[in-house]
Amino acid sequence: MADEANRTAFVELQGRLIETTAKLKQVQHQMRGKEGEKKRAYLTLDELQRLPDATNTYKSIGKLFVLEPKSVMVVEQKQKLEDSEAAITSLQTSKEYLEKQLAEVENNIRELLQQDPGLARQIMSMTVM
Repeated sequence: MADEANRTAFVELQGRLIETTAKLKQVQHQMRGKEGEKKRAYLTLDELQRLPDATNTYKSIGKLFVLEPKSVMVVEQKQKLEDSEAAITSLQTSKEYLEKQLAEVENNIRELLQQDPGLARQIMSMTVM
């Protein structure tokens, strides 16, 4: 009876481990995307600030380029930079939370396998095949 309960607990923990790992990878992927957006916004802003104020600047909208004042472009790039930084901060918090959850699940699995060596042997025999 306890053996069956341990097996059920292991399957549940294994599912949580897989789910948490997938969520963590997704958050890391989103962070990389936001880092790229932040870098592009920073570089564009840097280039815009080097230009004289009277310079014609064009904003890309799909395949179309629209004339925009430099000041509008600077404000837009600053906003993109701030938005990216805020998103990265939020994603970092999520990442830390998921990493804690992952460590907790791994510890729970480790404890379960230490409590029930028979279950550990059974799992090892299944993975060898």
